[in-house]
Amino acid sequence: MRIPLYYVNAFTNQPLRGNPAAVCFLDSWLDDGSLRKVAAENNLSATAFVVGNDDNYQIRWFTARCELSLCGHATLASAYVMSDVLKTARKNLTFETKNRGILSVKKEGDLLAMNLPAFVPRVRETVPEELFEALGRPGRPIEVLEVNETYVVVFDSPGKIQNLKPDFTILETLHPFVVSVTAPSNDVDFVSRYFAPTYGTPEDPVTGSAHCNLAPYWSERLGKTQLHARQLSERGGELWCEVAGNRVIVKGQAVLTMQGELMI
Repeated sequence: MRIPLYYVNAFTNQPLRGNPAAVCFLDSWLDDGSLRKVAAENNLSATAFVVGNDDNYQIRWFTARCELSLCGHATLASAYVMSDVLKTARKNLTFETKNRGILSVKKEGDLLAMNLPAFVPRVRETVPEELFEALGRPGRPIEVLEVNETYVVVFDSPGKIQNLKPDFTILETLHPFVVSVTAPSNDVDFVSRYFAPTYGTPEDPVTGSAHCNLAPYWSERLGKTQLHARQLSERGGELWCEVAGNRVIVKGQAVLTMQGELMI
């Protein structure tokens, strides 16, 4: 079997930055074990598998370890390949997912705008001490929130986010929870980092799905619906978010870095 394969860096317009995703186009679905093995072969933070045609596309996302319920950067990468590489005629691409309904992506100038569900984090009253130990105790956070098995830890300055040196072994003990850390910033509205070691991604370079949580939080706190965000991983990435009721529009750029065929 020959599978068309594309490597795309999402949330950047530069090679070797942003979040790399693999995009595989299939005629029909392989079994889940094969999908996971292909993702492991790609060895990136996520592989998107797309099945369908202009009438109906389905999308699923896998890491080397498991299937993801939502993946923003691999969805952005898939839409980029379809719109900018394959020159798909449709201007508004829609993807049917297993757990998150219909996701749509459309071009807005040099950006791709994903329409994703919004999830509002709530204050976590009791916080495991291992969480602070895993983050290296950079000082007490402003607050700790929870949403969709994610701890959202809010600090007061981008420097604390940038300088974090997490202990991934301790972070793994928090499973099934992952950890998102965030703070306000002067040159953008907010910054963040994201850690999910038990799901195959110790630190995710740029996490589109995390902004389904972060954008509603910062929108309420800053009193604005249009937000510019930056993820402070080593590779780094830029996102523009718009909060619209129970949806978040997450926008970003992408660049193709490799294409070919995977033979299995």
